[in-house]
Amino acid sequence: MSRIGRLPIAVPGTVTIDVDGDNLVTVKGPKGELKQTISKELEIKQEDGTLTVERPSNEFRVRGQHGLARTLINNMVVGVTEGHKKVLQIQGVGYRVALEGKTLVLSMGYSHPVKVDAKPGINFEIAADEKTRAQSITVSGIDKALVGQVAADIRKVRKPDSYKGKGIRYAGEIVRLKAGKRAGAKKK
Repeated sequence: MSRIGRLPIAVPGTVTIDVDGDNLVTVKGPKGELKQTISKELEIKQEDGTLTVERPSNEFRVRGQHGLARTLINNMVVGVTEGHKKVLQIQGVGYRVALEGKTLVLSMGYSHPVKVDAKPGINFEIAADEKTRAQSITVSGIDKALVGQVAADIRKVRKPDSYKGKGIRYAGEIVRLKAGKRAGAKKK
């Protein structure tokens, strides 16, 4: 039995979950509505404020879908109640970010500013640290996969440099710096 798949999903009172005959799961909550199609080989049962995903057979293909289906449904429940967010930090002299309406404008040392439009359901917030003057971008929304993809696309604009560490990184990400050329190194 899958350790993740067998865990029940707690459904808050503000969330409604509907499952149709094709295993299309619709989750509605205070922040919005999400839909996800789950494998037809799995059974989704709802009772007393909890939802469980069960597998009728022990085939390899079905076992692989069990934990995934439970995690997808749980992410939808968390998304419509609390939401998901990713925080990106900008480090480097002259690197700046600005918000124009719903468009993120990144000045990352290129000859032109890079603009990132917010996809439907995605919100951007910008904050600056007073001591270090480093800026941070918060990407938030109800769909965890979409939030992660937008954050990855923003990070891709200027990945952290491996020599000085300048660029866009996730909050808490550790960038291992390489040693540069040593001045006055002995030559043989």
